[in-house]
Amino acid sequence: MVVLIIEDEDAIARRMQKLLLEIDQSITVSAILSSIESTVAWLRSHTEPDLILMDIHLADGSSFEIFNEVQVDCPVIFTTAYDQYAIQAFKVNSIDYLLKPVNKENLAESLKKLRRFHPAEKQAPLDYSKLVLMLGSAKTDYLKRLVIRFGDVIKAIEIKDVAYFYTDEKIVFASLLEGSTYPVDFTMDQLEKRTDPERFYRVNRKFLISYESIGKMISYSKSRVKISLVPPCELEVISSTERSGEFKEWLAGK
Repeated sequence: MVVLIIEDEDAIARRMQKLLLEIDQSITVSAILSSIESTVAWLRSHTEPDLILMDIHLADGSSFEIFNEVQVDCPVIFTTAYDQYAIQAFKVNSIDYLLKPVNKENLAESLKKLRRFHPAEKQAPLDYSKLVLMLGSAKTDYLKRLVIRFGDVIKAIEIKDVAYFYTDEKIVFASLLEGSTYPVDFTMDQLEKRTDPERFYRVNRKFLISYESIGKMISYSKSRVKISLVPPCELEVISSTERSGEFKEWLAGK
């Protein structure tokens, strides 16, 4: 299978390529492109790949503009930090829509879906009615409550009352808006998948924060952002380099 990656964050693009090869060593990445302009030029001068893995937000605009400039007949898997583009994505050859950060399991499922609907890979685009059914069957299952255990006490907490999650000494904690902190029986990876991405964002390996918890932000080195949280946290919170661009888009509600 030949795959074209369209992603303007180098670290994310390299990670996508690594995940693809881990899933299937026979995959060939034909190119990694970072803009609408370079993608249109490449598609006009090369044979279409079997699959395009496409970020929605590129350095020079929305990747949906590519479809206005050049005909794309191969399947597309869109990747983004936000879910408001799902319907638009499924109107342009999309077989799946993955929220960032994309993990290996979800990407593998998308490739299985590609092979199920495109067993010969080079076929006509999917029927739109099938895509609507696929979209309708994908139910969002975000956490509404957390069950906290401390000693012999069991307490249910509304997820809307959580300011942020963080990990310290391999233990994950939930810090509530009113100031209390409790250990939780989830990993950070699990919480990232199970919390609403419109409200929560994982700024680095140790912190998953809500928009309401952001008190102050200061520019840091390599376009990173240092964040003061409410309620305060003794640990330093700095957005990771590879997530800084997405974090700023999340703040803007994009």
